[in-house]
Formats: sequence, structure tokens, C-alpha cells
Amino acid sequence: MKRCITIIWVVLLTAGSTSPQAYLKLGALLNGRVIDATWQRQPIAYFISDRPGNGLTPAQLRGAVGRAAATWSGVESANVRFSFQGMTSAEADGGDGRTVLGFIDRPELDRVLGATSFTIDVVTGEIAEADIFFNSRFAFSVAPNGEPERVDLEAVVLHELGHLLGLGHSAIGETERTGSGNRRVIGSGAVMFPIALTPGAIADRILQADDVAGISDLYPSAAAEHTGGIVGRITKNGRGVMGAHVVAFNPESGIMVGNFTLTTAGDFVIAQLPPGAYILRVEPLDDADPDSFFPGAIDTDFRVTYAPRMVAAPRGGSSSPIEIRVEPK
Repeated sequence: MKRCITIIWVVLLTAGSTSPQAYLKLGALLNGRVIDATWQRQPIAYFISDRPGNGLTPAQLRGAVGRAAATWSGVESANVRFSFQGMTSAEADGGDGRTVLGFIDRPELDRVLGATSFTIDVVTGEIAEADIFFNSRFAFSVAPNGEPERVDLEAVVLHELGHLLGLGHSAIGETERTGSGNRRVIGSGAVMFPIALTPGAIADRILQADDVAGISDLYPSAAAEHTGGIVGRITKNGRGVMGAHVVAFNPESGIMVGNFTLTTAGDFVIAQLPPGAYILRVEPLDDADPDSFFPGAIDTDFRVTYAPRMVAAPRGGSSSPIEIRVEPK
């Protein structure tokens, strides 16, 4: 029986795709429970492939990776460290025991800016290796203020490093349909939102509240002890709702953090919240393609619903459990 498995993780897409979900974590199923997939030994050692991209050099990629790694490492409530090991002639396609980031030309993936793959120990949940490729079919930019018609490489790296660390996608963001049937990002509320901003934009170089909560949940530092959490259950006709998107919004600070009900009982946990009172909103994933995130069927047959009262996330603890009842459409 293999102790390690290799997983190809979700990619960062251009605006031609549909939009998935909230902050999810990569994990391995062991004895009926999910173990978070994390790097249990730090710093995380990585190499940069010496293959050039579409008009960019390996050195420019190294710089973008270094800046993005520093952004994740700078989260006070998380314990994340990286260590650059050098350049390599290996491609960023996995299987060699080293974590490699590099450019690969993948013309058949015409909407995929980058993707992350993992080798995970299914007994402990430890990530043994992860590789990230950036699709050199696209024109990237490393200009400090961005460049029109070019995708900001640092923002894409920051997103993919979130996957490398064990985070899934976030649904904190808004899109709209274009005349061609594709989706355009109106506003992104998380770096881990699965659809990239328009070429030239650099806003996704900065982590937002949902990203910070997710990484702090995976790698909590001492500062995380000062945060709070909200727990509860989403039900419909007395039964739990699987796959509901639950968003906590603090009207005083404007912070929004989301998560999902990941059990048939409809249980959810939104952790690592700044202490305060939150409005809770529950919505179905009826405008998404959840197959890449949920192994089985989820319930999307319910109306958007708000909790009947605000819920406090206390410092250093969790709220009393709250039940939110939703109605069929």
C-alpha cells in the first residue's frame, strides 16, 4: 500500500472559467476523518527552474517568488517560512523529490495561468513535495506597477503559493457574465479567488482577510491565540446542508471570511477571525462547478439566508453554536 499519493491541485484561471468556492484546505482522508495537508518541516525548501518564460527570465521568476513568499511569511498570525535552494534544470512537473517552480509551455490549457501538484503522506498529512508551473503560453509581467495586456506574475505566484501551503480556493469575490458567456471579475475579496483579475492589475499582490484566516488556520502562530471563531450548522427541513457557503462579515471593519459546510450534518467552522460581531450569510454554490472541490453531491437547492442575529467571535475562543435554517428555492 502506498503511503504517499500525488495530487494535481486546482489552478488559477483566466476570466474564461466559472467561479468556485470559499477557503478550503487540502487534506487526506484517514479512518473517516480529514487530516489537513501541511508542511511539517520548515523552512520550505524550493528551487527555481532555469527555463525562461514568455519574455521573462528565470531570475525574474525568482524575484517574483521571493516577494510572494515574503508576503505569506509576513502574516503575523501564521508560522510560514521559505528557503530558496538555487536554480535547477529540472522541470516543475513533480516526481523528483524536490519542490520546483518554473515556466512550462502548456498551449492546450488555454485558460490556466498556473497549477500546483503535491506528493502527500496520507498517514500524517505531511506534504513531501510540491511543484508549481506557470503557463508560458501567457504574457506575464514583473513591472512594479503592472503592464497593460500582461498578467501580473507576482499575483499568480502568490495564489499558487497559497495552494502549495495547503489552501484551496475562496469564493469571496464577484463575477459577471460577458456577452461571450465567460466570466469577468468585478471584485476579488481574496488572493485565493480562483479567477484572475484583468491583465495589468496588481491588486492581488496583497493578502486579504480570507487568505489570512486560512493560512493562520493551517499554520497558527502565537498571535493566532488572540483571534476568535464562529461555529454552527446549516439545516433545511431539519436536515444538514452539505456544501453551503457561509460568509462572516464584520460591518465595523469590513472584514469578510468564508468557509463551507463540509459534512452531511451541515456543520461549519470559520476560524481565525479578528474578535468582534459578525453578520452571517449562507448561499448555495449554484453558479459554480464544485466537482473539483467536493467528492460527492452537494445541496444547492436553497435560498440565500442571513442568520437571525449577529454572532460574536470571542478573543481566544469560539462562539456558541448557531443554527441557520434555509428554505428550498
